[in-house]
Amino acid sequence: MKKILLLSDTHSFVDDQILKYIKQADEVWHAGDIGQIKVADTIKKLKPFRAVYGNIDDNTVRAEYPLDLKFKIEGVSVWITHIGGYPNKYNFRITEEIRNNPPKLFISGHSHILKVQYDTKLNLLHMNPGAVGKYGFHQVRTMLRFEVDNSEIKNLEVIELETRK
Repeated sequence: MKKILLLSDTHSFVDDQILKYIKQADEVWHAGDIGQIKVADTIKKLKPFRAVYGNIDDNTVRAEYPLDLKFKIEGVSVWITHIGGYPNKYNFRITEEIRNNPPKLFISGHSHILKVQYDTKLNLLHMNPGAVGKYGFHQVRTMLRFEVDNSEIKNLEVIELETRK
């Protein structure tokens, strides 16, 4: 079993609230728009870290992290990308591939809107953790926490930090 903390759109921001949850996880996954590489480096010092780059990320981040990250963990196939869309409205770049080879868990960021939705057509779970940084239009900073265990995704929690003013 692995306890996963899923975040996105840090936009160069990490604080003690985020770090508290990172320390409780077995792994941290980031769905893009990391911002400055020091954010990734800070997280990597604490926990195993998997990430993709987003549209705001510079060449330093892009040199270290891919556009798409596909892997299997605890029997769960995972695909993380920053701009991926969601069920019935996937990004055109990935539409054919996700239809032909859907993962069990599809993760994207970019929208700053927290969304967890099951795709009954492709038999996959889509997660977007919203945005945990301080830049953007979102009103509440959010992350997701869940477990992957023996081919199951379970104990999903929404983590809301402070409401932005």
